[in-house]
Amino acid sequence: MNTYPQPRTLFGGLTIAEFLHDYWQKKPLLIRNAWPGFEAPVTPDELAGLACDDDVHARLVLERNGERPWEVRNGPFAETMFATLPPTHWTLLVQNVERLVPEAADVLDHFRFIPDWRIDDLMISYAPPQGGIGAHLDEYDVFLLQGLGRRRWEISMAGYSMDDFTPGLDMNILKEFTPEQSWVLEPGDMLYLPPGIAHRGTAEDDCLTLSIGFRAPSRFDLLGNFTDDFLLSGQDRRLTDPNAAPVHHSSELSSQHLRHLRELLREAMTDDDKLDEWLGAELTRVTEPLPEPRDPIWDLAGFWQACDQRNVIYRNLDCRLLFHRDANGHGWLFANGTSLRLSPGAAAEIHLLTEAREVDLQTLREADNAEALFAVLLDLFNRGLFDFDGF
Repeated sequence: MNTYPQPRTLFGGLTIAEFLHDYWQKKPLLIRNAWPGFEAPVTPDELAGLACDDDVHARLVLERNGERPWEVRNGPFAETMFATLPPTHWTLLVQNVERLVPEAADVLDHFRFIPDWRIDDLMISYAPPQGGIGAHLDEYDVFLLQGLGRRRWEISMAGYSMDDFTPGLDMNILKEFTPEQSWVLEPGDMLYLPPGIAHRGTAEDDCLTLSIGFRAPSRFDLLGNFTDDFLLSGQDRRLTDPNAAPVHHSSELSSQHLRHLRELLREAMTDDDKLDEWLGAELTRVTEPLPEPRDPIWDLAGFWQACDQRNVIYRNLDCRLLFHRDANGHGWLFANGTSLRLSPGAAAEIHLLTEAREVDLQTLREADNAEALFAVLLDLFNRGLFDFDGF
């Protein structure tokens, strides 16, 4: 069983506020024995088993003995494949392990001092001696928690650009890397790296490393997804000019025409309420597979009765939830890429549904707005996002 750390252990004696003020997105931090007695939520064999599943995003990185240097192969993999691998210089990476293993989701709970929408996933990598993925950069914050064995981490604070990557590889690996600091991490040790810090991790023996990564959506990502959803919703509009006048120069792009085109683009984003609703849905979107809706669906009376016989209801590991309350007390609940408008009563206490993966039904029954909350919970239950038996 895992022993869960206290905040002052997790950050080497720093409070969460001190860590955020002094290190978050500013400079690296090595924390020895950040998680005393830590045990990885999966074994190497279990991780390999996950990588054989059709619904799991897994990659194998072969520094040597592939068809080319630093070859990347994508899962799912056949179980027999692992017996053919060389004894050194490869790495298996499995994404979104928190959606697959409850104990992995428990690990992420200790990093919720950052809003949930900023937490991306828990990736776990296994490597034999000398395994790694080369010197590279990440565009997001990451905590590297050692789960098994030992891994050497080397970092460089030098600035790098796209010109510094080796062309023709499956991965963005730096051509030259001169480390400025180096540490060997053992189980329970953790290294925090802000975005843009060049780093290289190399296994000293058979090891598991947990990478807690954070979302950092770019403007282009958001604009692209917004445009796609806007077009699918049928809300697109073309430029019109019923009062057009003759032009003196047909090749001129006039200030008036530019103004009309700018207005056409900006028109899509002038409604802050609709934009906020879209953002909430976008930030809870998850990749396939999605939970299956309940069939047949439950009615509120039957759901109330079932809840009266239980103490806890469990949130699906595949469920992402966020809420927003506006200045008027109304609110939105966002769940797996969808939005649900909340009454002021439900909005006031919606955190009772969203903060924990195990919702205390007695606390819910005693809430001031219990009826509204149970109606929302029923909606999530019928969509397969909550269940009485756990996940």
